[in-house]
Parts: sequence; structure tokens; C-alpha cells
Amino acid sequence: MINDIEALSAPGALEAVAKSDCAVCLMHKKGEPATMQRDPHYDDVLAEVKSYLDERVKAARAAGIAADRIVVDPGFGFGKTVAHNLTLLKGLDTLSGFPVLAGLSRKSSLQKITGRAVGERLAGSLAMALLALQRGAKILRVHDVKETRDVIAVWEAFQG
Repeated sequence: MINDIEALSAPGALEAVAKSDCAVCLMHKKGEPATMQRDPHYDDVLAEVKSYLDERVKAARAAGIAADRIVVDPGFGFGKTVAHNLTLLKGLDTLSGFPVLAGLSRKSSLQKITGRAVGERLAGSLAMALLALQRGAKILRVHDVKETRDVIAVWEAFQG
């Protein structure tokens, strides 16, 4: 899978992926990595992220990328505050008709919520993974695979 934080907006990116058989993850981000966390603002974060992802999916489909190759990512932490991230998490199931990838593991939002350093964010990361699953995420990007798999196994058993 090609995981593109630019959502295939770079010149030639759509065409390159269309010529391949790779799956692609189209991610939302606001701003550039060096400055994106400096007071990001949205009028309606969920609507704006959804609109952007819908636009990029349309562009990918128009370039010939099959629907079954597309995954979307709301870009937790990429130009978003803790409040933005929580709003996106709550509305994850409304983002698109495509599988959603959620990358919440060890994010700085967890430090802001719990006060924990990056090496101490396992519990918060597991909670976020479970919440993302409950809101419809189909793919989780995680650091702690074994522990996350255990959470998923328990959740799946609970689901029946």
C-alpha cells in the first residue's frame, strides 16, 4: 500500500498509482509538517476533512484507480488539535464510503490528554484503537502490535 500524506496531490502521483496495482491510502493534512501544529483552525473539522477526502477519492477514481484499492485517513495529528482529533474520532463512521485507516498510536494528543511521555502512551493508544474500531475504522496504524491485537481479540469476542 502506498500511504501518501499528500493524498496523491503531487504532480504525476495519481498517474503513477493508477499504472500500478498498489492499494493507496489518501490522507488529510492541513499545512506543512514544520508548521502544521501552530494553531490549526477549522470552521467544521469533520465537514472539511470529509470534503477534502471526497475530493481526493474522486480525483483518484477519475485517474483510473479502482475503488477497491482506496483507503482514506483523516490524518490524526496532521494540522489538528486534540479537540479536532476527538471530533474526527467521534465522526469517523461518517467520513466516506471507503475503508478508514486510523493512526492514533502514541500521538502527541495522548500526551496532552494524559500527561504521559511518548514511551508511556500504551494505555492511551489502546483506548484510541478501540474507539476507532467502534467508530468504524478498518485499518489501525499502531506501534504496539501484540497489545493492540489482544485488544482487538477481546473486542471481537465481545461483538459476538
